[in-house]
This record gives sequence, structure tokens and C-alpha cells, in this order.
Amino acid sequence: MTWYQTITLLEILFGVLFLGLYIGYLLRVRRVAAFFGQRPHGVWVKFVLRHAYIVLLIIAVLGPSFGAMKKEIKTIGKDIYIAVDLSASMDANDVQPTRLERAKRNILRLISRFNSDRIGLIVFSSEAYLQSPLTYDQNALQLYTQTLRTGLLPHGGTTFLPVLELVSQKFGQAASPEAEEQKARILVIISDGEDFGSRTTDWADRLREQNIRIYTLGIGTTDGSQIPMGTTVLKDQNGNSVVTKLHPEGLEQLAEATGGEYFEITERVNEAHRLITAINNIEGELRESKTIDVTANKYIYPLALALLLILLDVLITVKLVRI
Repeated sequence: MTWYQTITLLEILFGVLFLGLYIGYLLRVRRVAAFFGQRPHGVWVKFVLRHAYIVLLIIAVLGPSFGAMKKEIKTIGKDIYIAVDLSASMDANDVQPTRLERAKRNILRLISRFNSDRIGLIVFSSEAYLQSPLTYDQNALQLYTQTLRTGLLPHGGTTFLPVLELVSQKFGQAASPEAEEQKARILVIISDGEDFGSRTTDWADRLREQNIRIYTLGIGTTDGSQIPMGTTVLKDQNGNSVVTKLHPEGLEQLAEATGGEYFEITERVNEAHRLITAINNIEGELRESKTIDVTANKYIYPLALALLLILLDVLITVKLVRI
């Protein structure tokens, strides 16, 4: 037998206090009975009854555990790459405080919600770079996320093609085709959707063949916003201010082509919780399975017996002194 709790000073003090008070009660009953020339034999019935249920209550608190049984523990996980757009348009503030800052907040939220999964971080604009490989290290992922800024990459037109190529390569290095069929492999692209590349459809089909599902999170508004550049705003060759808008079409096509879904973050809507739910609903890969010995806390038995004795204590009447 094992115990869920160990006996502490509190239980000892409680027991000593109860015993001391009860001894005082017995001495008083004895004096009263002696005054009337009687012997209070009935008091010992209550003494035994009350001490029995006090002991049983203490045992219930300590949690006696017995009856060993086998239990199988399974660890289920997914491999998730989060790709973040670091093009200049992510500095637009049509979504407060900026598109990138809002993206970083939701990336941290994703990381915290999938702490049993391996997560990697990719940054991209016209090119894509691996910021963090797949890892369980939550602290490292949070640190990488907090340091993200558009200045990390050269300014240029955004394209999803390098992201798709990089993810296909990284997942392709991992395992055999049999293992690929069993794994839950996910790519989350966070961007305003401005894609100046091409051939993304062909690469989306290739990722689907590798059992990689793409979920996209569009950030921005269809009304758009100017792009801050220091103390001024970004302008085109004609000197006109550039207005960047959310373009959901390309993000929707990527998600649909691989069996994923598209979600949005605007000034009024934040569908990050729906993205989390969708990923949670995907069955992960069985990473580890082991059998352990467990015991059940059987506190209910001494507790039930103690309650029964308390009921008997209430119902049984003992005459200590007869007058």
C-alpha cells in the first residue's frame, strides 16, 4: 500500500488535541458519576466509536492507495513550421499596432498551445530562411519570435515559393515514405498575402503529396494602409505613397490545395483561435508509448466507514448517570 499524502504536523496536532479534550471530558464524567456513586461504563462505547471515526478520517485524508494496475501512456505530437512574412508591408498599421507585431503575438500564442509538438520558425520575403529548426524548446522559440522585425531580410517583393521549397526540403530530409504517411506535418503561413512570385500551385501539389498540410493566416485589411519608412512613408517611382492591402486569394488557394484552411486577422476579427482548433483536430504522430504501474486512491472506503460511525454516534444514546 502507498499513500498520496504523508502525515504532517497538522494531523498530529489534530489527533493530540482531540485526545486531550476527550480525556478532559472523561474525567469530568467520572467526577459527576462518582458524586452520585455510579460507574459510567457506557462512556467507553462513545470513546471507542469516536476515536475510530477520527482515525478513519485521518486515513482518508492521507489517501491510501492499493490495487496496482497497468496503464498505457501515449505521447502524440505534430511537426509544425510557422513561416512569417517579414516584407516591408508587414510594418503597415491597418491592424494595430502593426501587422508584424500582431503576428508575433499570435505566434507566441501558437507556441504555448502546442507545447507537446515540435515547432520550427521560418522567415521570408523574396527569399526564405530557417530561423529555428523543429524543436520542443519553448523558450528558444519565444526568443526568436520576439526578435522578429522586417529589417532582418532585404526589402523586396514577397513570394511564397521559397517557403514551399524550403519546407518541402526540410520535411523530405526527415524520414522514409512510410513514415511520411503517418506523420502530421503542418505549415502555417502568416502574411498579408502580397505574392509577387509564381508556380506556387505546382509546389502546393508537391507538398500535398508529401502529406504536408498548409494553414494560412492573413493579416491586414482590404482598405489597406501606407507603409512607414522611418519618418516618412514608402513611395513608388512616381512619388506616390504605396498602399498595401490584404490579398487573401493566394493564401486561400494554398490552403485549399493541401487540404488546409485560411483564417484572417483584421482590425475587427481575430481567427487565430480557429486556427488553433483546426490544428488540434489533426491526429498527431505517435511519438512514444509506454506502460506504467498505477495505484488508485481508495480514500472513499475509510471515509464512508467514518461517516457510518458518525451516524451511529448520533443515533446511539448512552446513559452515563442515572438519577
